[in-house]
Amino acid sequence: MMMERKIKLKTLNNHITCKICRGYLIDATTVTECLHTFCKSCLVKHLEENNTCPTCKIVIHQSHPLQYISFDRTMQDIVYKLVPDLQKNEIESEREFYKARRLPNPKDIPLTNGESNGDHEPDPHAESDYHRQDEQVNVCLECISSSLKTLKRRFIRCSAQATILHLKKFVAMKVLNGMEKYRDIDILCNDELLGKDHTLKFVYVTRWRFQNPPLTLQYRPRIDI
Repeated sequence: MMMERKIKLKTLNNHITCKICRGYLIDATTVTECLHTFCKSCLVKHLEENNTCPTCKIVIHQSHPLQYISFDRTMQDIVYKLVPDLQKNEIESEREFYKARRLPNPKDIPLTNGESNGDHEPDPHAESDYHRQDEQVNVCLECISSSLKTLKRRFIRCSAQATILHLKKFVAMKVLNGMEKYRDIDILCNDELLGKDHTLKFVYVTRWRFQNPPLTLQYRPRIDI
């Protein structure tokens, strides 16, 4: 029988707080050069006068450091799940900020499909822009097996938050005629088998950082080890 063990939130604080403001991460944003994460507002303010990471002091970029940071959706989701009412309180604070200044809150403005009847019909995709606003990664998918078809379009552009599992499903749909056959596909980078939960950003930073784009990945039939 597996026993549950409670962990006090304070033991995790070092991992989910911003090293600039010392508060819990809000709009968690990561420096792509070193993977240190901060509140977006804190990091942007810091980079207005500096070009180094606040934690490790590595030079992010000599002249355009803001181009080398990106929203860390996974980290922010973790923080909101770990800290009770943090997300709720942040949303309320944001609304009060705009209300006090008599400004519309951008997150409260619905997208519309037309206003012929005077009503604002919400776009069914309004809550999801399919990650078009995420940092993007250019990927080249190469087949390294004669038993699989070569993709007609090897080059794709997708969110840096997409995972290897997403790519496996994409390849399976294209070459095996069924997304559900993704388990029959392996994805590799530099001949190294990649885990299905790795994000493209993680792969790019850890396996392709010093090589020219696009990020080149290989696919083959699954090999059981």
